[in-house]
Amino acid sequence: MSPLNYGLTPKMKPLAPKRTALVAALDVGTSKIACLIARLTPQPPQDVLRRRSHAVEVIGFSHTESFGIKAGKVVDLDDVEGAVRHAVDLAERSARCQVESVVVSMSAGRLASERLSAAIRISGTAVGDRDIARVLAAGSRQSACEGRVVLHSVPIGFSLDDAHGVRDPRGMQASTFGVDMNVVTADAPPVRNLLLAVESCHLVVEAAVAGPYAASLATLVDDEADLGAAVIDMGAGTTTTAVFADGRFIHADGFAVGGRHVTLDIARGLGTSVHDSERIKTLYGSVLAGGADERDMITVATVNGEDREAPRFVSRAELTQIVKPRAEEILEMVRDRLATSPFAAEPHGRVILTGGACQLTGLSGLAARVLGRPVRIGRPLGISGLPDVAKASAFAVAAGLLVYPQLAHLEHFEPRHTRQFKAGTGGYVARVGRWLRESF
Repeated sequence: MSPLNYGLTPKMKPLAPKRTALVAALDVGTSKIACLIARLTPQPPQDVLRRRSHAVEVIGFSHTESFGIKAGKVVDLDDVEGAVRHAVDLAERSARCQVESVVVSMSAGRLASERLSAAIRISGTAVGDRDIARVLAAGSRQSACEGRVVLHSVPIGFSLDDAHGVRDPRGMQASTFGVDMNVVTADAPPVRNLLLAVESCHLVVEAAVAGPYAASLATLVDDEADLGAAVIDMGAGTTTTAVFADGRFIHADGFAVGGRHVTLDIARGLGTSVHDSERIKTLYGSVLAGGADERDMITVATVNGEDREAPRFVSRAELTQIVKPRAEEILEMVRDRLATSPFAAEPHGRVILTGGACQLTGLSGLAARVLGRPVRIGRPLGISGLPDVAKASAFAVAAGLLVYPQLAHLEHFEPRHTRQFKAGTGGYVARVGRWLRESF
């Protein structure tokens, strides 16, 4: 029976600490689809990224325009399937291997967190890995509720009888073994439809990872996670948040407003097409007003695109007057969400902005003023082989999906027997055979 029938998304088997592995990441967004294939090689701990057990080397990469997605949700299954197939095929050609399974990001579905506790009896014996797996499984099943699916059940701390806040309980003895967890859930329909679209491409979904959590794994250094930080992933259709404290992922949130809304505002304000509005936003979009903005002119094409019509010109100042109010609105919504989260208790916590929508000129300064926090732009850290285009904040989620397998051991997983990659034509035949067995 599928884990989704229990209200759980697929969970990934923990990565073997001393083995090399190949992992494929698939970030299906509103504006783009990114697919990265990487080799994970065991390495000693680093000073800055000490929680990583493997070095990540990208060997295949692609990014294509997204179709059939609106506000992070699937609105046309066939369009999404075709776009995913194209993106994965390009990455496979780049890596010279075939992909059988992927780690997928999830940003739609009104991400939300709740604090949950679970406990089991262990009869005074020493706590082992099997006991940890049992208590995590108990918490994961307990957290499922109608209409929502569980993306993550991440332990915040363990308890042994009356002792709470235990970080590593292995080898310790108690009668009752418990766990406090951050449970991240999402609306079931968007999750099911995205997984269906990916699986229609004959790909196994190894895990569905909350987008802001993935972005944080690629951009946060350990000191920031220890001292308290919030990662804000500003995508085209959604803006999502992940909060860290004491090195733990403690909160997630999200809403369906993003960079696409800025594009639509420009299209309405300037009377041009959405395509041209996206180009104008990318090239000239800013939230900063400059002294020369009234004199700097931008060419704007008409909606009907007739060559005989004279081009129109608008000033940068006029464009900024359109872009800045929407950017402020998004940041104010983020501020209100953070005020009701555990991040409010971290007065000196840093904010890290990721996602394509955070690339507006001057946005980090505006965010610092609106949020009242130190702000920086987050880019993928500690990942080799990334093309220059993928080193930007827009690819933080995709890069973080490659890091996630190193932390999969923190969560409960459903054992499955699948292989990730297979070279040659047999890989495709094996995929089709498995799909036929599972579907009929």
